Amino acid sequence: MWFALGTFDADDTAFPGLVVQDAVIDLRPSFGEGATVEGMLQDWDATLADLHDLADEAGDLPSVALDDLRVLAPLRPRQLLCAGANYFRHVRQIVASTLRNGGDERSEDDLQAEADRIAHARAASGTPFLFPGLPSAVTGPYDDVVLRGPGVQHDWELELGVVIGRTAHCIGPDEAMDVVAGYVIGNDISTRDVMTRPDLPMTDFIMSKSRPTFFPTGPYLVPRGCVPDPRELRLTLSVNGEVMQDDTVDDIIYGIEQLISYASHAAVLGPGDLLLTGSPAGNAGHHGNRWLAPGDVIDAEITGLGRQRNRCVAPPGEADTAPRP
Repeated sequence: MWFALGTFDADDTAFPGLVVQDAVIDLRPSFGEGATVEGMLQDWDATLADLHDLADEAGDLPSVALDDLRVLAPLRPRQLLCAGANYFRHVRQIVASTLRNGGDERSEDDLQAEADRIAHARAASGTPFLFPGLPSAVTGPYDDVVLRGPGVQHDWELELGVVIGRTAHCIGPDEAMDVVAGYVIGNDISTRDVMTRPDLPMTDFIMSKSRPTFFPTGPYLVPRGCVPDPRELRLTLSVNGEVMQDDTVDDIIYGIEQLISYASHAAVLGPGDLLLTGSPAGNAGHHGNRWLAPGDVIDAEITGLGRQRNRCVAPPGEADTAPRP
């Protein structure tokens, strides 16, 4: 039986809700007036058992139509970790477009060959690439994305998010799935032209990826048991109705098990942490540098996890009809 966990707003009061079909069951009567999704994750095994019971009884419980509620981000993660360069086709595309945009005059065949070499080297290294994000960047699945500067090359990155439900430290890949509570949709909005700083030979992920509203999350946390095989999930993202990303998780370089294991050797993972697993092919550089601009509407979907719709807007005080770079 499919069900999901989310955070909703009714009359300016946020509450955790159980989603069954198109109805939301307020979980405060079952978990306490001050219940939150973050709190419910602290004892995920007990919470999950209770959610199963409530889902079985959903037809007899009071509920509210989903359309009558504002859907918030399902959780505010305790820690936010992101995998980079973790899909084969994505790595090939972003390497080729970066070389091309940087003035590399080699033939298209030579650029693709170089991109293939780098993509396969990523897999051969045996080492995922993770970086931290700021939880303050998290916004709701239907909220506006404010395209703040500096920088104008705003890009999209649809990703499968993994929510941690147990403490994990220095665990192996064979233990990793046992600490997964469930899955969410994440869109890691990124400003490409401020990633590399001219004053430092380093990448600035805080400025380029962690601005407020740059991380639409949700609409739901879908328990792990409701997703039989995450590698079969399809990720689809469009801008103004034009499909930009359409791929399956099966193109991933380092899977969920490897990412969690690697992360757990760098940090102590705990309930409420969110791990992003990387983005598939189809970013703006591949589409002729078609960067996001005010007025654009992003629609994103992952099989069985729901849909997002976010409108891009200019920062307060700037014209919302700013021309595209």
